[in-house]
Amino acid sequence: MERLPYAQRMRNRCIAITVLITIIVAIVHCSSKDDPEESAKAAAKQQALAADTLAQAVAPSDTNPFDESYNAEVPANENPNGLAALKGIEDEDFESAGNTAVGNDASAISTTSESTDNVRDTVHIKSQKDPSLADKIDILLRRYHPDLGVILVVNTKTNEIIAWGERRDGKVQNRPDWIGRATFPAASLAKLVTIAAAMESNRYSLNTPIPMIGRHHTLYLNQLRVPEKYNGPTMELSEAFARSANPPMAIVGKTIGAKRLTAAAAKLGYNRRFPGNVPNASSYTAPDTGYGLAEVACGFTTSTTLTPLLAAAQVRAVLTKKPLEIPWARDMAPFAPQKPIALDIGKFSENTYYGLRESMLRSVTQGTARKHMSTKNMARKNFEALRLGGKTGSLDGTDPAGRYDWFMGFAESKADPSKSIVVIVMQMHKEIRSQPATQVAATVINYWAHQNLSLKK
Repeated sequence: MERLPYAQRMRNRCIAITVLITIIVAIVHCSSKDDPEESAKAAAKQQALAADTLAQAVAPSDTNPFDESYNAEVPANENPNGLAALKGIEDEDFESAGNTAVGNDASAISTTSESTDNVRDTVHIKSQKDPSLADKIDILLRRYHPDLGVILVVNTKTNEIIAWGERRDGKVQNRPDWIGRATFPAASLAKLVTIAAAMESNRYSLNTPIPMIGRHHTLYLNQLRVPEKYNGPTMELSEAFARSANPPMAIVGKTIGAKRLTAAAAKLGYNRRFPGNVPNASSYTAPDTGYGLAEVACGFTTSTTLTPLLAAAQVRAVLTKKPLEIPWARDMAPFAPQKPIALDIGKFSENTYYGLRESMLRSVTQGTARKHMSTKNMARKNFEALRLGGKTGSLDGTDPAGRYDWFMGFAESKADPSKSIVVIVMQMHKEIRSQPATQVAATVINYWAHQNLSLKK
């Protein structure tokens, strides 16, 4: 007898399972009709079982050993969240690879799991400058459950911290203990130093072509050896920054040298002890030559560390074209200054500030932040009303151990540039990743825009 087509067999299987589940639900309902509460629980359990069974029945990966048309080998490009994608886990910006399935699974688990996060302490929320935004941040931390999460929002004009949130040790914290901690690897956020040093050297412009050898997110010695008469692929300096390409940025770092890199790092607040040790000193050490210099230039090392508080100060300095100042808040002592503090740190040239800003804008329009910093996570009216820029970074760290995921950036009203915020999101994941930092930042920015921009629907 000739077999039915595969699609028809699957349809018949679904019908049979649906009928069977309906019968089971009816039997359970009749047996527990005297207890409405038990009946509701049983019905919910049976519905969940039905959904799972049905999903397994129609799943494309359901192997039918008798179907000769079934192909057991799935091409890598048809399975972006499979093993082929996971091989790139060492890549610097994993979010650019589109590997968000694990994060989505984690968020689904987080929203249904029971934890101490369900008990909310709102005292620290009400005491913040913008309680509404602080409440939104608190909800995001409870929803996505990063193993370590720090979210910081700063008013660009006043440099005041208007909202923050922190999660670690399995619960949301009521004190921002770690916004000034300097054990977190800066990852590709260190590329801000390299592009600043390159612009200050007057040897590079945003459009200067840089050799692009090999993959973007790896760094091997052969990627740094540029032949004398190189005629291979190139990448503009600002594009290398925006797409977080390691080899071009490493080549630039080796060309301009450790002295210029260290000088640029100093103007961005690295290796500096601040008053009251708030924040802790972020570390940036560039070897004179060799592969180590290349690693530091592109952020491919854990030796370069950065605090969320200093990251916010760096972004604001780029926006305001002023020497770096640490963000402050009246009610966050001893974790942040209680008033604005002028620091004796030099400033970059106007051309360098312009280059840094344009490169950060390009990260959103064409680079690693493009996927999540979009209408996918923001209302279209808000997205179109804002000028968005930033930098992403991702690297394994050891204190605490896990995969670190960064976003540092800004949102500025096109109609009224005085309405602007700096947003820092730093997350650390262990076995299960939560949502990408860029997606969390986009959600925070979208909420702020709803509350602060007068936009027509």
